[in-house]
Amino acid sequence: MCNGVVLGVDIGTSSTKAVALGLDGRILGTATRLHGVERDQPGQVSMDGEMWWAEFVDLCTELSLHAPEGFAAVGVSGMGPTLMLCDDEGHGVASAALYGVDSRSVEQIRQLEDLFGADEIYRTGDSYLSTQSVGPKFAWFRQHRPEAYASARTFHMPASLLVQRLTGEYVLDHQSAGQCTPLYDSGRLDWYPDRCELVAPGITFPRLAWAGDRAGEVTSAVAAGVPGLRAGAPVTVGSIDAWAEAYSVGATDVGDLMVMYGTTMCLVATQDHRVRHPMIWGSPGLEPGRWSLSGGMGTSGAITAWMRDLLGSSTYDSLTCDASASGPGARGLLMLPYFDGERTPILDPGARGTICGLTVRHTRGDLFRATLESVGYAVRHHLEAFREAGVGPDRAVAVGGGVRSSLSAQLVSDITGLPQQITRVTIGASYGDAHLAARLVTDVPAVAEWNPVVRIIEPCPEPAYEELYGLYRQLYEATSGIQHALAAYGPGTRKGPKTCRSPALWMSVDGPRCPPPGNLRNARRSRWTWPAPRPADGSRSARCRRGTSWGSRCGPAWGSPSRTLPDPTSPGHAKGASPVNRFVPL
Repeated sequence: MCNGVVLGVDIGTSSTKAVALGLDGRILGTATRLHGVERDQPGQVSMDGEMWWAEFVDLCTELSLHAPEGFAAVGVSGMGPTLMLCDDEGHGVASAALYGVDSRSVEQIRQLEDLFGADEIYRTGDSYLSTQSVGPKFAWFRQHRPEAYASARTFHMPASLLVQRLTGEYVLDHQSAGQCTPLYDSGRLDWYPDRCELVAPGITFPRLAWAGDRAGEVTSAVAAGVPGLRAGAPVTVGSIDAWAEAYSVGATDVGDLMVMYGTTMCLVATQDHRVRHPMIWGSPGLEPGRWSLSGGMGTSGAITAWMRDLLGSSTYDSLTCDASASGPGARGLLMLPYFDGERTPILDPGARGTICGLTVRHTRGDLFRATLESVGYAVRHHLEAFREAGVGPDRAVAVGGGVRSSLSAQLVSDITGLPQQITRVTIGASYGDAHLAARLVTDVPAVAEWNPVVRIIEPCPEPAYEELYGLYRQLYEATSGIQHALAAYGPGTRKGPKTCRSPALWMSVDGPRCPPPGNLRNARRSRWTWPAPRPADGSRSARCRRGTSWGSRCGPAWGSPSRTLPDPTSPGHAKGASPVNRFVPL
């Protein structure tokens, strides 16, 4: 089989990438198709899932010239967790709701927390509900797209859709299922039938397997219509792209951390036991016996591209040169990279990008430097959360398009103090998919043998970053209320609401004694203790279970009808009261 060729395909946020890989380890060809997302309504980030199959066919056809006898096996992955409601035949009945950058389900998060209990969800699923979770998005479609939901019988993520189109099998990997909170039981590695029926009635849930397992074989009918496909060729179950990226660079051993530089920044730490932290995501890993603690920014590569376009530059090279000349601290500029809300570790869909310190003397190089540094600060914030959970990475491996920018990756190392290993091949998830596919047809060396580490980005200590990181953390605490208030004036929203619809607006109306938005660590540094103890009657109104932002966790959800904010002068908000413990034992 050494003369065979396998195909790996990954469907990402901004493009679909494919690689033709020889069974001797040689990369024979690569191809890419660019695409975008739909942002029709505030908080909604969608994509036409039928495009995923169309792009797969297009890429498979293009790369088929490298496999004259057809591809020996196919491996797949895609962004996620994503919810695409489909009919019995796997055809979409609505645009797919994307992962945590899509914040449409904030109100449904509150509803499901009331139904199942937030801490119980965390105990059984290793993550609290957030905009990353699939369960609340099922509820959103039931409430806001009832006609589409009534037509739905199944659901898909990008990898599972490709698998069904290729093989006819309806299957999802455990890692992806683990992010369908609260519908998956991490202890039993299986669906919760009762919860699935309550949250997604009428939906048949897929069988579960591991990412590298054989999902099925390419059917004769599909092979006849798509150049390059061979009837009977095995297809992997596949997974979410970040985990395929980690596999592609061999970052799947216990103690490994994968840092993915993409449209959004993702970090995946691998352990041999269940591990969790209230502000990031716990889930099964890519393979049996592996567990993940992961986090993801709302933007990273997306804001560098936005800044490049805003500054009128056609390439990154000149901007990177100018940013290098700016120096540490960007001559007094500090940015919060929350330009699409933020996922972990603040879990705040109402957060907004902030640039602090601007003067008429600042240059485009300063602005671009501040953009790159903000990503480094966000990575450091994640690493602190990992360490709080007892996960201190033994090594970090960087992958993704952002690795090609020497300055971007270097600044992350400088700010975090973390050395980053770079492998010979940084194509990413599609390369990992192809290696998993190769394992289905022959014995191949470990991916680390085909893709060894070729260099290490060592941190260059810069004392200024210690102080600047502290200011970065303070900046969110100081401005989050203003960010939430301004979000009501954002694109597609009703400008100047008459009622206080967001918790941040209550904060400005009720005065500075109200507890600030943010997570529990913020609350511990504030003068008012937050959350308050649970009332004697067991009601939820005066207690924020985890101390995350009021807009995403307590009181009314973002854009929901007004409620009364708990009295900041009540005993539960008195100075010096002890906050509840964030950690729930396994």
